[in-house]
Amino acid sequence: CRRSFQYSASFVPMSLRSRVNGSWDVRASALARNTHNLIRDIVENLQVEPNPEKQLIALSVALARNTHNLIRDIVENLQVEPNPEKQLIALSVGKCCAIQEPPSHAVRDSLEWTSSRSYGPAKGHQEAREAVAEYSAHQGEVKPDDVVLCSGCSHAIELVISVIADSGQNILVPRPGFMIYKTVAEGLGIIIKYYNLLPDQQWKVDLEDLENQIDDDTAAIVVINPSNPCGSVYNKEHLHEIVDVASRNRVPIIADEIYEHFVFSGHESIAISSISKDVPVLTCSGLTKRFLVPGWRMGWVIIHDRHNILGKDIRKAIANLSNRILGPNTLIQRALPSILRDTPQSFFDEVVLFIEVSLRPIMPQGAMYMMIEIKMSMFPKFKSELQFVERLVSEQSILREACRRVTAFCTDHIVYKENLKEIICNDISIPNEPQVIDDLEQVA
Repeated sequence: CRRSFQYSASFVPMSLRSRVNGSWDVRASALARNTHNLIRDIVENLQVEPNPEKQLIALSVALARNTHNLIRDIVENLQVEPNPEKQLIALSVGKCCAIQEPPSHAVRDSLEWTSSRSYGPAKGHQEAREAVAEYSAHQGEVKPDDVVLCSGCSHAIELVISVIADSGQNILVPRPGFMIYKTVAEGLGIIIKYYNLLPDQQWKVDLEDLENQIDDDTAAIVVINPSNPCGSVYNKEHLHEIVDVASRNRVPIIADEIYEHFVFSGHESIAISSISKDVPVLTCSGLTKRFLVPGWRMGWVIIHDRHNILGKDIRKAIANLSNRILGPNTLIQRALPSILRDTPQSFFDEVVLFIEVSLRPIMPQGAMYMMIEIKMSMFPKFKSELQFVERLVSEQSILREACRRVTAFCTDHIVYKENLKEIICNDISIPNEPQVIDDLEQVA
């Protein structure tokens, strides 16, 4: 139940003021308000224009920060040795499989620019932010000033959590969810509260549970869509339901949309910011997943605030915290406009085709077995499901190793519409060249 205590105005916590008064009042955290890089504050707010005939020489200094990640702590400190006869396939940190080269030509071109070797503005170069604003137009009206570039989406998440919540407040995170929220929040003294997802309803949000978790100290609701790790994609109706809960309770939303557009056939990626009429949304995304370049460390925060509820306070606070790492990778920033504008749709289509499943599990309701539908049109060299299973046993010892090698088997034999000369996954070159056919539907 909601608290009904009375507070004097000077002692009412930020998140409670909005709910007591029935109006929005979202303020920046003490950490963000009190974070200042004095040199950057001066340099980036100078009111004088440099001599256009002389190249600007920036004389600022750098600082570095280390982060702490629970998943990495576990994986990197495992005491068990992998099987030396099989190359280790790491499935813990989102390593991407590439079926063709990512848009690296833009990065090579970026090397020729002096600006790609220098510090940039803490929020990112103007041209790069303009490109992100254009790329993100599906989220609603986005201006370059609404965009803050970050060192990957995880940094974007850290940035918005640090800005929106104070120590002792809480943020609501889906369960199952992504570990980074707990890692970041607890290090700042921010409490993580979980709301449930419903596995029997395609991992939709349990709306009643979500609303029950909101209390006087709730600073934000985290919505991960498409879901990591569940893979669900919310439709417009369900997104409206989530936004309604946030609106009733005057709680802003942190939207983790790193998998935006990364959806399978028959589904649509809809930005929750495009649904919201009044709820402020801080959207976190980046290049990592869709462009298959996690090592490039390029992400962003987009501030969606149609009614200026966040005001200058939050924007200033984000700028303050951006100065802690002096802005993200300038080499990739320089390449970003070309990456976002020039990467062909065929690149994304082939990525989804590669990942989209060709085996469909059918959830059982009892007994001790599960039936798997094999999409035989994707494996034309096999005459029947039985032959598929026989080869699975003979090549991958499936009866001995269970499902560990199903992925490897499917990768060896799957056939695509496009001509893929080589499949590269985890830096392993797979020699079997897939057979090329024009119409998979004609293959029985």
